[in-house]
Amino acid sequence: MGILDLFSLKGKNALVTGSGQGLGAGMAIAFAQAGANVTLHNYGQVLNSTIGEVEKTGVKYICRSGDVCDKAIARMLVDDTVETFGSIDILVNNAGTIRRAPAAEHSEEFWNTVINTNLNAVWFLSQYAGRLMLAQGHGKIINTASLLAFQGGILVPGYAAAKGAVAQLTKALANEWADKGVNVNAIAPGYMATDNTAALRADAARSAAILARIPAGRWGLPSDLAGAAVFLASEAGSYVNGHILVVDGGWLCR
Repeated sequence: MGILDLFSLKGKNALVTGSGQGLGAGMAIAFAQAGANVTLHNYGQVLNSTIGEVEKTGVKYICRSGDVCDKAIARMLVDDTVETFGSIDILVNNAGTIRRAPAAEHSEEFWNTVINTNLNAVWFLSQYAGRLMLAQGHGKIINTASLLAFQGGILVPGYAAAKGAVAQLTKALANEWADKGVNVNAIAPGYMATDNTAALRADAARSAAILARIPAGRWGLPSDLAGAAVFLASEAGSYVNGHILVVDGGWLCR
């Protein structure tokens, strides 16, 4: 088998939460282009533009909506993937949210919403899908972490806490499951041009300060995660376990 063959996802079945748009869409489209069947999911409707890009590849796909904090929805996403495609080989825990407010005024509602979506749902989906992967003897779980798995951020204490925990959960699951054929890793995106960063990009001073620290000199795009996601989901990354792969244009090295 040649090196490029190791990156193929042909015949694999993937669930990518929060893939109706943004970073999740970028990863789901990349999986489809690499040959995987995909379950597209969004809190609301999956964007037609995302569906269109997946359709171009000719793979099978389904679209689902709902709140991943609802365990019934989370189970449905996994169960429908297995029922439709025959298995779940790849799970990307990408669905997330953010709330901004000074720590002293950060409401309990803000905290709970972010922790439930960005951490508790990741744990439940990883455990639920992980049991199936353990039973079949193989699987790939990729969590969306953040630069705030390494840094504290500003005005986002719940988000920083959740993403730091996601990084640690990734390592904990890898410790238990790596020798059973299940790879658990995470991608930590840098400052990406998505809905979650709209407020930052709209703040001229804050945006300028961020760009000044990024060696690549630009905000990241969903497509910038494509290569990292396919690598971790494929046989090419079969000996990578418990790793937090930073895709940040060089932010952390500045």
